[in-house]
Amino acid sequence: MTERILIKNLSARSDGPVTVSGWVETVRDQKRVQFIVLRDETAALQLVNVATRELNEEEPDSAAKLAITEAISGLAHGSFITVTGQLKKDERVKLGGLEVLIETLTVVSEAIPETPITHDSSLDKRMDWRFLDLRRPEQNLIFRIQSTFVHALRTYWIERDFIEVHTPKLMASPSESRAELFELDYFEGKAYLAQSPQFYKQMAQAAGFGKIFEIAPAFRADPSFTSRHATEFTSVDTEISWIDSHEDVMRLHEELMAAGITAVRDKHGEAIKELFGINIEVPPLPFPRIPLEEAKRIVAERGYEIPRSDADMDPEGERQISAYVKETYGHDFVFLTDYASSIRPFYHMRHEDDPTLTKSYDLIYNGVEIATGAQREHRIDTLIAQATEKGMDPAELDFYLDFFRYGVPTHGGFGMGLSRVIMLMLQQTSIREVIYLFRGPTRLTP
Repeated sequence: MTERILIKNLSARSDGPVTVSGWVETVRDQKRVQFIVLRDETAALQLVNVATRELNEEEPDSAAKLAITEAISGLAHGSFITVTGQLKKDERVKLGGLEVLIETLTVVSEAIPETPITHDSSLDKRMDWRFLDLRRPEQNLIFRIQSTFVHALRTYWIERDFIEVHTPKLMASPSESRAELFELDYFEGKAYLAQSPQFYKQMAQAAGFGKIFEIAPAFRADPSFTSRHATEFTSVDTEISWIDSHEDVMRLHEELMAAGITAVRDKHGEAIKELFGINIEVPPLPFPRIPLEEAKRIVAERGYEIPRSDADMDPEGERQISAYVKETYGHDFVFLTDYASSIRPFYHMRHEDDPTLTKSYDLIYNGVEIATGAQREHRIDTLIAQATEKGMDPAELDFYLDFFRYGVPTHGGFGMGLSRVIMLMLQQTSIREVIYLFRGPTRLTP
């Protein structure tokens, strides 16, 4: 089989014979010459054919040349083809200064001429035809960026002796509460889709693993239709033992983010600038830290009052505090710390000098919350008391509470939405643009 060459690798080759494959982006069928813009998973290339419009029995290979001309004339946008020909460098060619003079052309798969979507189609329409929408160079780049970002996180963890775990997504009982929970039939009983790996991350600390991470699906039965919510998403989670406070978790978190963004900048910075018009900047360390109540005061001074004084930051509050941090510190990230125990889960550790506050944080990136982290409560009596205070029945948490009856070190960690990070990094208006196949309250296909 002739070696197929990726288009991005052609510039490093000398002029001469090559084989390329991809889908037809455009065809210009002129009287004497035909041009095809061919795109593969890496780049686009101009193909050229000197057209033969009729059979000349005296000319060698006339029939083959006529067949190529006729095949090109009939090509529809999106058809997959393989071409062999002569690579030629020509600075006049806009697509990378390269073209291939066609010698043979094979139509691997024909496309229907009428394309169901265009670049101007609505987001919902593009989601209906996601496999076609993903052919756009911007979409291709998004998932290369995601791959690079995730690889950088894994590299950071592995180099520091973290253990990767794969926690179950089918659970016998709710992971945190019965809110936003998917319930399903499971043989003779019921099961629940995991909202997070929280309890199992903590189990790893009781098991003596020390430092763990997971990148895996999570599920929330949240009927939201906002630009940043999905019912199935990829959660980035880590948990570490022997910490002194949530400050240790934040330090790990900011180092991870800097490592991931550095890798994206180094590998894709030029392409991101070309396709998205964005300069990727690595955030300096440490990230700013602002207690939640102070953040609320700052937002109020900017003219916006959080509707409920006892509540978390709302989306407008997140945008306002991010604007303040950008103006004051020139930073895209901010940790909001010391959340009230009334709005945090029972397993968040509380401050010794003020039990109304937890040793927890949210990480805000470009105006949107992307993660929640905390030091966890590891003392069994305190856990039972805090769960009871929240109106939970400790008997229903027995499998979880057992972790703490046999010894567990101080520990903490965070959970982060991968797609939100990529959306905000690339300044996209909807999380749907950066999820391979989006799932929401009204979408289960394709």
